Amino acid sequence: MRKGLALPEGTRFAIYFVPAAESALYRFGAAMLGYDCYTGQAVARPPDLGLSATEWDELTREPRTYGFHATLKAPFRLAGGFDEAELIKEVRSLAASLSSIPLIEPLVAQVAGFVAIVPRVASAALDELAASCATALDRFRLPLAPQERERRLAGGLSERQIALLDSFGYPYVLEEFRFHMTLTGRIAFDRRRAIQALLRDAFARAVGHDPLPIDRLALLRQDDPQACFRLIDQVAI
Repeated sequence: MRKGLALPEGTRFAIYFVPAAESALYRFGAAMLGYDCYTGQAVARPPDLGLSATEWDELTREPRTYGFHATLKAPFRLAGGFDEAELIKEVRSLAASLSSIPLIEPLVAQVAGFVAIVPRVASAALDELAASCATALDRFRLPLAPQERERRLAGGLSERQIALLDSFGYPYVLEEFRFHMTLTGRIAFDRRRAIQALLRDAFARAVGHDPLPIDRLALLRQDDPQACFRLIDQVAI
């Protein structure tokens, strides 16, 4: 198997849905997080969000690392015997094999203590897309290190989620998958409704509620644990 250049130790990849760089949705999401995963650069936030820049920086510190996206295959290290070029080729091949483009109606909602954009109603086509990404690309994934597994278990998982963690390196796949595009980190309980309302109103002004096609796969890379993920390839479905 052909080998490419050696990757920095700790490099991770992820398969995401990332809206087109020029779309209103992507501009909104990148501005909320303060980071553009297409360019790897910081993004100025709108001045009228109702909170200071410092407050928004803290509120979005964790999701900023990942860029504005929806996870289709969670971050993983590349297994031995594969290189980045082979992963890119396989992601493109998977996209070409998909027969339908899921369509969702976006909604700003609370998810497990943070705010995200989610589908208003469940989509079987979207669940199938995520399952394809989780399974078809799993041979490229280096198995979880014991300490990574223990960290996940410490968060509290069901028996089924533990089984999925051991099979796919991530507990929220297949029937446990929930599409979401994160806008904040975890928010104190007494502030959640107010922050959700701010983001809901900002979303309506900037994007609206037209149906959203999940029409592309993006491959992102993180070069070290302190770095943000950056988009390195994208392909239409």
